[in-house]
Amino acid sequence: MKTVIKAIISSIVIHVTYMVAVMVVGYIKTRNYKPDIEGAWEKVEILQNEVAFGKSSSPFLYLLTFIVVAVICGWIIFSYKKLVAKKYFNKIV
Repeated sequence: MKTVIKAIISSIVIHVTYMVAVMVVGYIKTRNYKPDIEGAWEKVEILQNEVAFGKSSSPFLYLLTFIVVAVICGWIIFSYKKLVAKKYFNKIV
C-alpha cells in the first residue's frame, strides 16, 4: 500500500511541477513581449480582433495522465525496491 501512496504523491508532484513550469514560461513570455505596432499596421489583414491566452483541454485528459503517471511511478518504485532487495540479499549470501 505504501507503493501506491508514493506513486500517487509522485504523480501529484510531477503534475504540479509541470503546471507551475507552464505558468512561469507563459509569464516570462508575456513579460518580455514587445509588440511591433508600426509594423502591424502595414499588414492589416492579419490583425486579430480577439485575443486568447493559454489553451483548454478536457479534465478527463488530466485524470488520464494522472493515472498513467501514477502507474509508471508505481512500476519504477516497485522495480527499484526489487532491485535494491536483490542486491542486499546477494551481499548477505
